[in-house]
Amino acid sequence: MSNTISISTAEAIHLLKELITIPSFSREEDKTAEQIGLFFAHKGIPHFRIGNNIYALNKYFDESKPTILLNSHHDTVKPNKAYTLNPFSPVEKDGRLYGLGSNDAGGPLVALLAAFLFFYDRSDLKYNIVYAASAEEEISGKNGIEYLLNSPSFNPPGRKWAFALVGEPTQMQMAVAEKGLLVLDCTAAGIAGHAAREEGDNAVYRAIKDIEWFSSFRFPRVSDFLGPVKMSVTVIETENKAHNVVPSQCSFVTDIRVNELYTFEEILDIIKSNVNCNVKPRSLRLKSSSIALDHSIVKAGLEAGRTCYGSPTTSDKALIPFPALKIGPGDSARSHTADEYIYIDEIKKGIELYVEMLGKVL
Repeated sequence: MSNTISISTAEAIHLLKELITIPSFSREEDKTAEQIGLFFAHKGIPHFRIGNNIYALNKYFDESKPTILLNSHHDTVKPNKAYTLNPFSPVEKDGRLYGLGSNDAGGPLVALLAAFLFFYDRSDLKYNIVYAASAEEEISGKNGIEYLLNSPSFNPPGRKWAFALVGEPTQMQMAVAEKGLLVLDCTAAGIAGHAAREEGDNAVYRAIKDIEWFSSFRFPRVSDFLGPVKMSVTVIETENKAHNVVPSQCSFVTDIRVNELYTFEEILDIIKSNVNCNVKPRSLRLKSSSIALDHSIVKAGLEAGRTCYGSPTTSDKALIPFPALKIGPGDSARSHTADEYIYIDEIKKGIELYVEMLGKVL
């Protein structure tokens, strides 16, 4: 790799350390947005802010060309109670960089930024490049990448989006498909009564019948990359505070991970035709998604020795309405863990691979 890459790697790691020191919980990312803006300003690169989202365009941006989006997020979850290190104090030890958000998704965030800088002032690109550091990914909030894509200044009418690279810790393997997330609030209705007498219609028993269906039903379409649709009942409750009242209502929550072979509407139709409870989806936003295996950026990754897989977890990929590939340094198994870390070498290799893949397309 060129000297530009090695310089960008050092700068990217320095920026990541600065970001780790700044709390950036979802909806509270204003200070990290400011820090990323200062990084661009120091480079003399024009940049723009919408809410807590920061973005920049390549130097020779030409609206007549199709555009590539490089996106990752700068918000984090809150540190869990098992931390033994200060989550806001970056520590390098044994080739690792420790700190909250270092792996999810600080490493991918700064690696994509370094790749953006590598191509920033090239005048011969076939595509434009937009780098976007977005907010609220960890809570699938509406003021993150979705807010950007709905903003005319970021996404003016007529802009042609080619594809997106979504930076998440995937060990630099290619998540070509991603399960969607459908959360249902389910309510079974009964009739209240006294537990000591033969009266009432116990809503818990009605709910159990539906819960058994959720537990045992198998959707027939199984994805090569994402496997089957998975349904899990995760919360159950009644309004009762007393032990001696037959509950008239029992509510439960069902978490459904949907493969790309079903629409949410199909899933809901099947469920409603099989259960008696009232079913209400919380959101229909986080749809399953996939990118064609013969897409140019996927083929570039295959040529670089990357493998393809389906991701069971959701990301901003679900909210991007054009082809998107999730890929980045780090390991999702470390996300949201105590004493989160990323290997320094993972960031370096991530930058190099981003540049190699984009170079084959640009």
